[in-house]
Amino acid sequence: MSKYLLIFGLFLVCLSQTVKAQDRQYIPDTVLINGDTLLMLGDSLLIDEPVKEIFWKTGGNYNLNIQQVTLSNWAAGGASTFALNSGLSLFANYKKDNKVWDTQLTVSLGFNRQEDRAYQTRKTNDNFTFVSNYGRELSEFFYLSTQLDARTQLLAGYKYARPSGSDVEVRTKISDLLSPGYIQSSTGLNYRKTYKDKSKISVILSPFTGRFTIVLDDSLSRAGAFGVVPGENVRAEAGVSLAASVVDIQLMKNITWKSDINLFSNYEVFGNMVVNFNSVIRMKVNKFISTRIETVLIYDEEVFIKQDDGSSRQAVQLQNLINFGISLDF
Repeated sequence: MSKYLLIFGLFLVCLSQTVKAQDRQYIPDTVLINGDTLLMLGDSLLIDEPVKEIFWKTGGNYNLNIQQVTLSNWAAGGASTFALNSGLSLFANYKKDNKVWDTQLTVSLGFNRQEDRAYQTRKTNDNFTFVSNYGRELSEFFYLSTQLDARTQLLAGYKYARPSGSDVEVRTKISDLLSPGYIQSSTGLNYRKTYKDKSKISVILSPFTGRFTIVLDDSLSRAGAFGVVPGENVRAEAGVSLAASVVDIQLMKNITWKSDINLFSNYEVFGNMVVNFNSVIRMKVNKFISTRIETVLIYDEEVFIKQDDGSSRQAVQLQNLINFGISLDF
């Protein structure tokens, strides 16, 4: 009998230890190293890493479009041609607390080559635009901002003409790198909003705007091109400006619109506007192929355009491109 009581007692002791083991809670040790919290549980080390904030967002797009026509003994007539148009757009946007800083660089260059003319290779597209906007938040959608806008071209531009009674085509240089170049600095009230689909709108009104027209080419400077005093390289103006832009507006599925307009009026001739308008409609086929409709419109009363009859007058400058080709986002 005593033997059975001993076995039963041992069974109760084992059962009580098992129950205690099931109720036991393991509390991990907490260790602080250089401000980071580490949790230690047995032989395991759990690291609780803080979430890193991202202040910079960068990216861009590159597009390339090529067209070639080759003719040999073609009864319908025509000429062999080759056309190339390329563009690069880069952006870097910063946001932290109540500060924002958006910067964008756009460069485009295009050529056309035709065999049956005196100057076979000619430029068809040449634009360089740099815009940087720094602002401090005043309220949810309004900022006090300073914007720098710089525009020019990369290569020399020519006017092609055939003088009356001559069979020889001639060309006259009408522009070059930083001839003209435009630098505009403005400070004012900026309304900006980002929507749920990541499209953006920005409008900045500045009563304090400085605009500088640069003509570094000596021949163009001596001629007083682009409104500079003959022989001078820089023309400075003070006035008021209005700049507005929209980014990635969804027109339809896979069709987006990006556009900006810059208006400037000199205080000395207030009301006469300098207009710079750019628009890009992008129709995306897939991640590598897209169609782009690009439009540039410029009007400056100080710029006189040489006409085919030899005269020069004020005119609206218009450039329109329709491209189908490679488009890479990064």
